[in-house]
Amino acid sequence: MNISNRRSSTGRRRVPAAVALGAVLALTATACGDDGSGAGGDKGAEGSGKGKIVFWDNNGGVRTDIWKEVIADFEKANPDIDVEYVGIASTEYQSKVDTAIQGGGLPDVGGVGAAMLAGFAAQNALDPLDERLEKSPLNGKLNKDMVESLRAAGGGDDKLYSLPTSANNGVLYYRTDLFEKAGLEEPTTWDRFFEAAEKLTNKGKNEFGYTIRGGAGSIAQALDAMYGQSGITSFWDSSGKKTTVNDPKNVEALEKYAGLYKKVTPAADLNNDFTKMVAQWDSGTIGMLNHNLGSYQDHVKALGTEKFRGIPQPTGPGGKRVQVSNPVDGLGLFKSSKNKEAAWKFIEYATSHEANSKFNESAGQVPANSDAAKDAWIQKAEPTKLAADALSDGSTNIVQLPYYLPDWNTISKADNEPNFQKVLNGDLSAKEFLDTLAEQLNEAQAEWDQQMG
Repeated sequence: MNISNRRSSTGRRRVPAAVALGAVLALTATACGDDGSGAGGDKGAEGSGKGKIVFWDNNGGVRTDIWKEVIADFEKANPDIDVEYVGIASTEYQSKVDTAIQGGGLPDVGGVGAAMLAGFAAQNALDPLDERLEKSPLNGKLNKDMVESLRAAGGGDDKLYSLPTSANNGVLYYRTDLFEKAGLEEPTTWDRFFEAAEKLTNKGKNEFGYTIRGGAGSIAQALDAMYGQSGITSFWDSSGKKTTVNDPKNVEALEKYAGLYKKVTPAADLNNDFTKMVAQWDSGTIGMLNHNLGSYQDHVKALGTEKFRGIPQPTGPGGKRVQVSNPVDGLGLFKSSKNKEAAWKFIEYATSHEANSKFNESAGQVPANSDAAKDAWIQKAEPTKLAADALSDGSTNIVQLPYYLPDWNTISKADNEPNFQKVLNGDLSAKEFLDTLAEQLNEAQAEWDQQMG
């Protein structure tokens, strides 16, 4: 599995522009379980290894139940440590952490995936974990590619600021019952995908071929569909200074993808984030859904295992499959923690064989612990098995998104999600959208190169 990100030589990191809002929003930190701990840059303390620690889940609601199980198991094994769980919705998590970094109230441990890592590390909010991992029984037990992906995403100092828990992968879920009824072939190619999207649509009966993500998180899914169709395999050109997002092949691909909206999708998709999109697919008669492994169990509960399949993204030109990198998820130790020893024990436990296997079986994701990755449940969870195979058997080309850029999350979310909605509505062309995105990315890369140089 080659999911490591590009990284540069040692140098300063740039603080994201969005952080400037942190001071203004600082008062909201108390709503997230402020335990009186410090702000970004505070040194904290090792502590006694006992007592209370606070854990912020970066996908609260979706993963609350399984995290509470893991925490209960941990507290049973460590009766001297009490873990306070705080679930925060994935769409709100970055702003909550940025606010606490500026105004105080950071937790001891938090979910820190690759997409947000550079921004938090740039603000000096996280403790490096290299030395702790070297002394841990976990050393050598975590997937090397996932570790390197998080190391690279942390910035230019080559330090590990988050311990991996899971890898995700883009999945095309489709309703096998609807495909069979319509006499359609499995959507293993983009041509078959577009054909099925059209043939499964009957607006009069409220039947649609596809549900497109127009709300929060839309950019990564659009990029996935775009690069998948174009077959371009690198996010940067040969110079490493200019992005390929606005390559003419990508422009054409995005035009075709965005053109699905309201033609073969529900109009409500314009504002749908993944939770609304998944719920809509599970309860309706929609042929296909692009999401990741995380929603597999939701589909099983709603549809059983007989009415749908989850397969790797369709192949494009020449039978080649191209996907953008899904961020590796992980756990970070906040530097301001006053009880780092206990916090590390929790991180260590959560990424151990038993706990990591239990968590990822529930989440339907690829475990970071190499022993957990060999457990029997992976063979039974078809989408997870297919995804793991696609990432390791050489059949998939991964376009590495620049998680190492401190501004990546801001550019790919706040700056451009509203613009993508304009594309869907026909108020902005795909070329204008991608040219704007390219300009922002090229500028961010130039600033990064300058500061790293």
